[in-house]
Amino acid sequence: MTETGQDRRLAAVWRDATVVDVRHHGDLAVILRLEVPDRVVHRPGQHYVIRLRAEDGYTASRSYSAVSAPSDDHVEIYVERVPDGEVSGFLAEVVEPGDELECRGPIGRWFAWDGHTPALGIGGGSGVAPLVSMLRHARDVGRPELLSLAVSARTAADLPYREELEAAGALVALTRERGARGLGPSRLDGAVVGAITDPGATAFVCGSARFTLAMESYLLSAGQPEGSIRVERFGPSGEIEEEEASE
Repeated sequence: MTETGQDRRLAAVWRDATVVDVRHHGDLAVILRLEVPDRVVHRPGQHYVIRLRAEDGYTASRSYSAVSAPSDDHVEIYVERVPDGEVSGFLAEVVEPGDELECRGPIGRWFAWDGHTPALGIGGGSGVAPLVSMLRHARDVGRPELLSLAVSARTAADLPYREELEAAGALVALTRERGARGLGPSRLDGAVVGAITDPGATAFVCGSARFTLAMESYLLSAGQPEGSIRVERFGPSGEIEEEEASE
C-alpha cells in the first residue's frame, strides 16, 4: 500500500459519509460504520476527521482511528464517549443509520503500518482501535505472524474488541480484574513490556498521554531503538494528537 500525492490531496477533501451501522459498546462508546464516497483506501493506523455542523454554521470536529481493514468496503470507527463531549456525545446518542456525517481522511503517515514488516502494537483502552485495523489487515494479507499485540484496560468489559484481540493471541492486561481464564498480567509494567520488546520491529503505541509515556519509557529501557517507536496519544478532548507531524 503506497500512498501517493494524489491520495493525500483526495484525503484532504471533505465528504458526506453515510452511516450504515451503529453499535454501542455499553455506555462507553459507539462503533460506527461509514460508507465514504470515492474514499482513499487507508493504511492501518491512519485516522479520519469527523465534523459536525450546526444550523448557525458552528462546527466541531474530532479525529478517530480507522478500525476497519483497508480491504473493508466501509470505514469503521470507535468513538469513546467523553464527559460533556460535544462530538462524541452526539455520535453516541443521536446518530442513526442513514444519517450523513462530514468526514475527511485518511490522515497520518507516521503512525501507519505497511503490513509487510514486523510490528509490535501496544494499546491502552480505546487506543486499541488502530491496532485492531492492523490485526485485521495482517489476517487479510496472510501475515498474522508479523504483528504482536499487547493491550490494557481496567476490566474486560472496558476493552474494545476484546474477543477479537484475545482470539488473535494478544497479551491482555486488566488492571482491576483477572484476565480471561485467570491468565495474563494485571498491568503492562516494565517487566512485561521488556519481555515483548522487539528491536527488529516497529513499535506502535496508542492511548492516553500517561499510558503512552510509560510504555515508551519501558520500551526504551528494554532496548527498543528510539527511531522505531511511533506514538499516538489522546488529548483531553479525546482527539488524536500525533507525536510527530505527518502531513
